[in-house]
Amino acid sequence: MKRSRYLLGASLISVSLLAAACGNNADENNNADPADNGNADNAETNDAGNDADTEGNNADGNEDTEEGNEAAEGDAPQGGSVTYGYIAPFAGVFDWAFYEGQDDSLALNIFNGDALYSISSFTDFEPEPNLAHDWEWNEDNTVLTFHLEEGVMWHNGEELTAEDFEFAYETIADPDYGGARASNVDRIVGYEDYRAGEADDFEGVNVVDDYTLEITFEEAAANNLEQLWSYPMPKAHMEGVAVADMADSPEVRENPVGLGPFEVSNIVPGEMVEYTAYEDYWQGAPNLDEVVYRIVDGAQAGELVEQGEVDIIELTPNQAGPLEGSENVTVEEIEGLSYSYLGFKLGEWNAEDGVVEMNNPKFESKELRQAFAHAIDRQGIIDSFNEGYGTVINAPESVIRWSYPDESELNQYEFDIERAQELLAEAGYEDQTGDGFVEDPNGEEFTVNLAAMDTPADIAEPRAQYILQTLQEAGINAQLMDGQLLDFNLFYDLVEEDDPNIDIFMGAWGLATADPDPSGLWRSTDIWNFPRWYNEESDELISQGLSEEALDQDYRQEVYQEWHQLVNEELPLIPLNSPTDLYGIGNHVGGVTVDVRDATANPQDWYVEEE
Repeated sequence: MKRSRYLLGASLISVSLLAAACGNNADENNNADPADNGNADNAETNDAGNDADTEGNNADGNEDTEEGNEAAEGDAPQGGSVTYGYIAPFAGVFDWAFYEGQDDSLALNIFNGDALYSISSFTDFEPEPNLAHDWEWNEDNTVLTFHLEEGVMWHNGEELTAEDFEFAYETIADPDYGGARASNVDRIVGYEDYRAGEADDFEGVNVVDDYTLEITFEEAAANNLEQLWSYPMPKAHMEGVAVADMADSPEVRENPVGLGPFEVSNIVPGEMVEYTAYEDYWQGAPNLDEVVYRIVDGAQAGELVEQGEVDIIELTPNQAGPLEGSENVTVEEIEGLSYSYLGFKLGEWNAEDGVVEMNNPKFESKELRQAFAHAIDRQGIIDSFNEGYGTVINAPESVIRWSYPDESELNQYEFDIERAQELLAEAGYEDQTGDGFVEDPNGEEFTVNLAAMDTPADIAEPRAQYILQTLQEAGINAQLMDGQLLDFNLFYDLVEEDDPNIDIFMGAWGLATADPDPSGLWRSTDIWNFPRWYNEESDELISQGLSEEALDQDYRQEVYQEWHQLVNEELPLIPLNSPTDLYGIGNHVGGVTVDVRDATANPQDWYVEEE
């Protein structure tokens, strides 16, 4: 096995001016999606981070991703097929405005990955020209004008124009739109009126001409560009479909139209998508004749790539190890744009008012929550279940974001059973019956249910038991909810619905953007604020991080440092680790770029070595 590392070091953490990735793979507010980790748990099981040797790495992260397997531009072998494997059935929602998880985003990237701009960890997350070759702001940073590439063709033969972007914005703002991308257009002037059905036109979206798009925002904000929806929608293909019907329409699920290097030729629902080369791709015809996106048994990922059944697939750490010495596979590593955590259920979601209610007295004691943190061996989790891959973190943040806080200013919550017991006693939790477990301050039995999801890697059960064991050693009567792990969909259904049987839960967030705005996850008005934490100071700091003053990144970083210190002290969740993502790539395949989201970037560059 050849092994290469793409570990993004200190230079990346100090990225300048608005390093963000909101436009590509945009999602609600923070562009984070539990489904992207469902893989939600891969953000936990594929854990790794800064512990790896960085010798020989380019500090800028621009190292080639296929050592010894590169071809000079224009000299790559032509023809052949590559199979990209994934471990969970795809939903088959092949439109950016409606998709929900990584299962569909991988399929989309292969045939429709181009957007207004592109984002890469290899360019410090700075927006780079893509479908827009240039853009500029007006003097007060409220009007953004994009200049589009000419001659970009959809797979149905229509040319891309500014109207395709206008159509996408109008779709997302439509009263009948039921997807999760409203926050990517709700800062545009006229959104509220259009959403309410009180306006025929989306006022802040102006098609100047076929290749010029003008967006007017309600006010200047630090991440307006990065938060703006960046994917067009093929107007000629979709305009006859009612917005309420789009997600389930044949135009999306059976005959999707993109503008990427490959076009969809066949779909086997939930199992496979076949693509053929699109010779009129605006950046040049791809090297391959065909790409296959195939759903496989995740437990067999290592064996499948070793045997050539798939050519590219994400691996867990325990799958990467056996590939040591393989002549057939290269394992690529890159620090992930995600983090895992253990959350406390502090309350519930009030759907009528659109706000969390912190009404669960069980975990209202900060000292109790801090005791839990000291009772969890976070480094032990990394060492025992993730082959040593992982960086213990004390903030709900990826270590590769420029906003990752100064750890020296944070409580470290080292694994310390005695300190955990001291904090329990300070909070009034003591063993009054002599059974080894504490009672609550009222002398009542104190039991804790942990909700955790199952994974294909066969480590979820022992990992959960390891956490329960150390909690029990501290005197906390913790047990697995219903005595078993939960499948992915059921887990997030129960967590989102605030099932009263859940006391604590293991979660993870895959962050589809490098912008550090915590909106969407941690405000009191965010449905994905799963711990149901309500803190007015937190809400105010999050707001300050998007203010006009935050156009100064030094100011913005100070705001986020203060926010992380608040979270670190109040501890509505216990951050566990920031991972490294691992991919197995057949040595006969070249041109593959492994980036923080996945390995589907620039599929037009993929090629198969001639035998």
